[in-house]
Amino acid sequence: VLDIAVELLQKVAPSPIRRLQKKYVSHVSREACISPCSMMLALVYIERLRHRNPEYLQQISSSDLFLISMMVASKYLYDEGEEEEVFNDEWGAAGKVDVQTMNTLEMNFLSAIDWSLYTDPRELFEVLSWLEG
Repeated sequence: VLDIAVELLQKVAPSPIRRLQKKYVSHVSREACISPCSMMLALVYIERLRHRNPEYLQQISSSDLFLISMMVASKYLYDEGEEEEVFNDEWGAAGKVDVQTMNTLEMNFLSAIDWSLYTDPRELFEVLSWLEG
């Protein structure tokens, strides 16, 4: 899945600055304990952006897009606001960026996706089908 994510993100966010590398994806995935469900949801978000806001994808590096889409997906799935909180500084540490950068990336991502985070289960199954293919 990581290889597919790298390939997809390099295509949709073609900026040569901070180009996504497999080593970075592996590091962040380990450090942030990214679940397969979070990764699939993040891919749904990226596909959504590809259709709704391609301009945003031209302005963000593939590394930053990977990091922020995974964080937002993890927050959506797991952050209940109490014991299982997801903190931007922890994600920043995993992605080797400061918390202010994480905050900016998050606000820009949410704005670009028009805060549309809910995903119908059919969309997840479409991504799963695509990944299995």
